[in-house]
Amino acid sequence: MKGLPEERAIMLAQYIIEEGATVRQAAARFGISKSTVHKDITERLKLLNRPLYLQAQQVLNKNKQERHIRGGLATKEKYRTARGE
Repeated sequence: MKGLPEERAIMLAQYIIEEGATVRQAAARFGISKSTVHKDITERLKLLNRPLYLQAQQVLNKNKQERHIRGGLATKEKYRTARGE
């Protein structure tokens, strides 16, 4: 994703909020690294647009609390696929 980092930070935040997306999902969607997404949201956006930053942080905190569930479901699916179900 080309463009100004400030514009990218706002677009990433809007995507995360609208879709309830994780950092990984946002990185894949925009073709950038997870580190870039994280830096844009936690550093750049915080200075650019505080209300948008707070909304994005709420979504990311929720995702962080649920990550162990997503990991367990992914493992379950992996083994179910391996057994040919």
